[in-house]
Amino acid sequence: QVQLVESGGGVVQAGGSLRLSCAASEQTFGRYTMGWFRQAPGKEREFVAAVSKSDDAAKAADSVKGRFAISRDNAQNTVDLQMNSLKPEDTAVYYCAAVSLGVIFTTPGRWDYWGQGTQVTVSS
Repeated sequence: QVQLVESGGGVVQAGGSLRLSCAASEQTFGRYTMGWFRQAPGKEREFVAAVSKSDDAAKAADSVKGRFAISRDNAQNTVDLQMNSLKPEDTAVYYCAAVSLGVIFTTPGRWDYWGQGTQVTVSS
């Protein structure tokens, strides 16, 4: 059982930056593909970005490409999401997720473990 705890959310003005971090309890952190999803009020949870187990591949949603970057530190059991040039439409609860398979899924239902989420609010 992997426990994931997100941090770093908050309120920021449009154009600003935030860095989210997710800490995992699992000592075999390097065996999991890690990802970030988000869910805005009244909308379905959507894929944001993910990184492979060995940090040699990453994928990001078209809506965040060029603005968000995902990175992981397998020695510290953490995965971060650097968010730049934030827009009001980025406002959502952001969730960290883990999956044991070596595939980057964009469908939330394919992921095994989830954090509790952290709120990001971007004001215009």
